[in-house]
Amino acid sequence: MREHFGLAEPVQELWAGYRRRMPHLVQCYPGVLAGLADLRAAGWRVGIVTNGTADNQLGKLRRTGLADAVDGYAVSGVEGIRKPEAGLFEIAAQRCGTSLDGSGWMVGDNPVADIQGGQAAGLRTIWIDRGTWSGHEHRAHHVVADVAEAFDVLHDAR
Repeated sequence: MREHFGLAEPVQELWAGYRRRMPHLVQCYPGVLAGLADLRAAGWRVGIVTNGTADNQLGKLRRTGLADAVDGYAVSGVEGIRKPEAGLFEIAAQRCGTSLDGSGWMVGDNPVADIQGGQAAGLRTIWIDRGTWSGHEHRAHHVVADVAEAFDVLHDAR
């Protein structure tokens, strides 16, 4: 990229600039914050379990408003453990004031990190299939096309 665009900055500076800017480039899908508020109003404890570096993921959570829209979260870059390991799910559950007692759900778009990881942690799962994992085996309890459909499944499950 540096050579192609004739950029003079060293790679490390370009990467650092990208990392600083990334949280400002993301936004929630329409209806996500309202859907999370509805779940919490219905009595759900809602958490986020995410892989990634601390600066990037925490910046995204804060910038999008998700940090304030959930009961707790666990970021792999902070905790030193990554999905699909069950420990990251356990940390998030504790921060949500609950435990992994087999009654929870994991909603995610990665059939390994989210679906297999959630199931290893004792959670039922909803896979948001965006067509990027074609042919990949999964055992999700539900498959949906977007977050709005996942909210519907969760409301029906209550």
